[in-house]
Amino acid sequence: MIYPNIYLNKVEEITADLLNENKIKALILDVDNTLIDINKKLSKSIVEWSNSLRGHGFKLYILSNTNSKEKVGSVAKKLGIPYMNLAKKPFKSGFLKVSKILKENPENMAVVGDQIFTDVIGGNRCGMFTILVDPISSKDYWYTAWKRPLENRIKKKIKEKK
Repeated sequence: MIYPNIYLNKVEEITADLLNENKIKALILDVDNTLIDINKKLSKSIVEWSNSLRGHGFKLYILSNTNSKEKVGSVAKKLGIPYMNLAKKPFKSGFLKVSKILKENPENMAVVGDQIFTDVIGGNRCGMFTILVDPISSKDYWYTAWKRPLENRIKKKIKEKK
């Protein structure tokens, strides 16, 4: 449950070929420290990456635990994709709701995020392909920072297995 299918440095390393090889048609994306840094900055490379994947026919959807609808909505608008905040990850409900909205089977969906205890566990519980990425920023919100030491030990094990 705690191990992702793939561990990458950043979302921009997710390619159309990688998704096609794994029969993925849709991505559920985390926002904080996955798409934007702690200062809410969305890089040009992520906008280009998002546009490229959508151009290849992949569906994208932001699923975030944040209570700030404005923050998530702003990122979603810049990327031109739908979103849901207050997702309560790792509970299944948000992931499965996105699956129904996008009309895709869970096995054809990937969950992309920087946290094991929300994104990876939630996606794995739903039978989705999980992609863990390193956080954009080394700074974290207080409610995330306390989990990082344990996540870093798990990431070290993943890297050793490669």
